Amino acid sequence: MTTTAERMRAWTGPAILTYGFRPFFFGASVWAALAMALWLAMLAGRVALPTAFDPVSWHAHEFLFGYLGAVVAGFLLTAVPNWTGRLPITGWRLGGLALLWLAGRLAVAVSADQPAAAAAVDLAFPLVLAAAIGREIVAGRNWRNLIVLAMLAVFALGNGLFHWEAARGDPAAQGFGLRLGLSAGVMMIAVIGGRIVPSFTRNWLVRREPGRLPIPPMQGFDKVALLILLAALLLWVALPLWTGTGALLALSGALHAIRLARWAGHRTVAEPLVTVLHAGYAFLPLGALALAAEILGVGPFGMAAAQHLWMGGAIGLMTLAVMTRATLGHTGQDLHAGAGTVAIYLALVVAVLARAAAGIWPEAGALPYDIAGLAWTCAFGGYALVYGRLLLRLPPAKRI
Repeated sequence: MTTTAERMRAWTGPAILTYGFRPFFFGASVWAALAMALWLAMLAGRVALPTAFDPVSWHAHEFLFGYLGAVVAGFLLTAVPNWTGRLPITGWRLGGLALLWLAGRLAVAVSADQPAAAAAVDLAFPLVLAAAIGREIVAGRNWRNLIVLAMLAVFALGNGLFHWEAARGDPAAQGFGLRLGLSAGVMMIAVIGGRIVPSFTRNWLVRREPGRLPIPPMQGFDKVALLILLAALLLWVALPLWTGTGALLALSGALHAIRLARWAGHRTVAEPLVTVLHAGYAFLPLGALALAAEILGVGPFGMAAAQHLWMGGAIGLMTLAVMTRATLGHTGQDLHAGAGTVAIYLALVVAVLARAAAGIWPEAGALPYDIAGLAWTCAFGGYALVYGRLLLRLPPAKRI
């Protein structure tokens, strides 16, 4: 039987097409930086894209469904072969998926004249990706991970609703589609992050010294916390301003803060590559608590800034943490965060905190938004620069 390594060695095309994380992590990072630069230029009145979306909706769509869609694809195309024992998608089939994602970005950017056609192009990628992942899970009889396929389907549905709401003239950035897509992203972090954060933390700690280890994932407490988060998110999608939604989000935030505390993150400060996983997950309960406070009328942020604790904090930092670790691990590097990696982590934290500050101190005007945008661009542009050489070329063959 052909192995993954043999398939990679047999491939004579571009190195970036040897594994799913390569084109999608590189594309996601470049797009995250470029889209933010375009957004800042749009705010300043220097750029006007011919898109069917209003500027705020374009910004929200391209981060959530554009950037996150690419990261999810890179992660799943890399992880599913490990889950199922089947060969990964490589070569021109992988290149076709990457081009389909890129076509969606271009179609949305110039969608003013043909919004329906642009929506069809944009939605083709998550649907094809879901079909490919679903085939692998079913063929590998990996029924445990059907939940991941379900979350991917909900994510694609949110994208479709976003396009539909925008076509109706509704403010899609505050609509059902965005809340549904964001909820799917938050649940992915809760489910997948709930597996990898304690697992990677345990692996690192046992190699260092005896002491407290993370409680293994998916215990009874974890399942209750996940179910309550799911219920809170469903309520938030349907009734975002209801007092009951705020109460359930507050309970969910508290439970996931306790869940995070069970993973011994305080013992990992010597290795930022592990610590950042805990920091990224921490924004999940922080976002839930901030949104709860806004719904209940006691929050200092404003609804948009509170929501960005999920979008920029939980999704942004957790995906950056996964991208850096996966790139190092799958290219044969030491699992250690160097100075450049620490710098991009810190830049993203600055971006999230600056965006939160914009909600607390509106009298500061555009300054915190500019700081947040610049720091965000530095974080993801920095990833592309620091990790691009690992993504765009294969490591040298080892001598025997």
